[in-house]
Amino acid sequence: MAKPTITLIAALRDAAGNLRNGASYAWGHHGQCNCGNLIQVVTDLDEREIFAYAQEGAGEWTELATAWCPASQAPVDLVLHKLMELGLTPTDVHHLEYLSDKKVLAQLPGGFRWLRRNRREDVIAYFEAYADVLENRLLDATVREALAETLAPAMA
Repeated sequence: MAKPTITLIAALRDAAGNLRNGASYAWGHHGQCNCGNLIQVVTDLDEREIFAYAQEGAGEWTELATAWCPASQAPVDLVLHKLMELGLTPTDVHHLEYLSDKKVLAQLPGGFRWLRRNRREDVIAYFEAYADVLENRLLDATVREALAETLAPAMA
């Protein structure tokens, strides 16, 4: 699962909000799909620019992420690099596109259920649940770190 960062959590919530407020959504369009909507939040690119960059590679975001090269200066790799900087991995990109991470699905309101990748409401629910999971992991790590710092002098 992605590294929990405040920036990634905020981006997921912003993308969910944009979708809720009518942002263009089409799962088969690189600039309007799940990842496309997240990329719009974390870059200055619009859906047309994202689409054009993605067309330089072959396949969906899942395949583009698998082929991603951090040293490449290709526009599609620069876009993917932005996602990786947020803390995502190629596997996370796959889960975002297919709404398939079981840890996220288990945190949906009402409990675990499978979602459909091409339904706006399901993408919103997944992005929000993913942000919740990451936020909880970040809070847990922060509390553990604070406890360790507090208890370390007492243990010495």
